[in-house]
Amino acid sequence: MIYFTSDTHFGDPRVLRIDKRPFSSMDEHDSALIQNWNDTVAEEDEVWHLGDFMSQRAGDCAELLSRLNGRKHLIVGNNDPPSTTNAANWVSVQHYAELKHEQHHLILCHYAFRTWNQMGKKSINLHGHSHGRLRPLPRQYDVGVDAKGLRPVTLGNLLGR
Repeated sequence: MIYFTSDTHFGDPRVLRIDKRPFSSMDEHDSALIQNWNDTVAEEDEVWHLGDFMSQRAGDCAELLSRLNGRKHLIVGNNDPPSTTNAANWVSVQHYAELKHEQHHLILCHYAFRTWNQMGKKSINLHGHSHGRLRPLPRQYDVGVDAKGLRPVTLGNLLGR
C-alpha cells in the first residue's frame, strides 16, 4: 500500500498555536502523530511525506524515522533543515516527484500548483504546505495532517473510494 502525508512538524511548537492542533504539549502531539501513523501504515507499506517533517530541535531525525512504519520518501518542504534531508532512513529525498499509481499520474510537491504536468490529461497534484486552508483545484489534494485527520492517507481515501 502507498500512503501520502505532509506537515507533521514533529517537535515544532508553532503548530499548536498557529494550526490549533488539539494537544496540550509537543510530547502529546508527537506521540499521537506517531501512533496514528503506525496504526495506519504497515511496515511493508510505502509513505511519501510531502515536506515539513520535523523541527531541527526535535532531536535525531533518523531515530524518529526508525519509529515510524513503512519505507519513507521525503519531498522537501520549506521547514526541512539539513538534519532532516540528510538523515539516514529515507528511501529517497527530492523536491518534486512524479509517479504512476493506481492508473493515475501523480505530481508530488510540498507546494500546491496552479498548473502541473499533464493536468489536461487528468494527472493529480498532491501537496502539503497549506495546512488545509487552501481551496483546491480539481484533481488537487492537500495530504497534510491538518487536512487529513492527523494521519497518512491513500489515493483511494483522497478520491473517495
